[in-house]
Order: sequence, then structure tokens, then C-alpha cells
Amino acid sequence: MSVTIYHNPRCSKSRQTLSLLEDNGVTPVIIEYLKTPPSRDELVNILEKLNLSPRDLMRKGEPEFKENNLSDPALSDQQLIDAMLEHPKLIERPIVTANGKARIGRPPESVLEIV
Repeated sequence: MSVTIYHNPRCSKSRQTLSLLEDNGVTPVIIEYLKTPPSRDELVNILEKLNLSPRDLMRKGEPEFKENNLSDPALSDQQLIDAMLEHPKLIERPIVTANGKARIGRPPESVLEIV
């Protein structure tokens, strides 16, 4: 089983989620998504696995969200995905993928449902 965590080491929830996985014997592939953002196809795949719209996966408190007027309901899903690819900080974290599924580690324990 391959488990991947889209991780930000500066985020306490991300660190807690990684630690929880390791404490449960899971050694995930760690992708520091701020350094190595997902491709468009990867992000679309993650959204499908999470069953979320792009806006639902966005960190609305980030300055980039407000600066780019991303709350505008007229923006298409593709425009929102473009914004997340340009500003990966907007992507909610951490995200764990495993077994064809994905979960956001908020709370961290939610990722145990798929590993």
C-alpha cells in the first residue's frame, strides 16, 4: 500500500498527522507541497478523491485568497485550480492519499480511515 502525505512541516496539524501515521506503522511518501506543488492532474485527482470542489479545498484565511478575490462566485473551478497551482499555500493541509482515497488531516485522526 502506498500512502502519500502532502505536508507542510511548519504546520502543526501536518506534523501531527505525519506523526500519527508513523505511530501506526505507516511510512508515507512525503511531498512538501510548497516546494513541490502537485500538477494540475494530481490536484484534480485529489479533489475527486476528496469529493470536494476547488473552493472547498482552499485556505480562505490566506492573504492570497483575498488578494486574488477568490471568493468571487463567478470564478470557475479551473480558475480556482489555477490559483492553487500558482499559490500552493492556498491548498488545505495536510492531505493524505492511500488506497484510491484521500482525507484531509483535520483532525489528524481522520486519515486513519483510509490507511
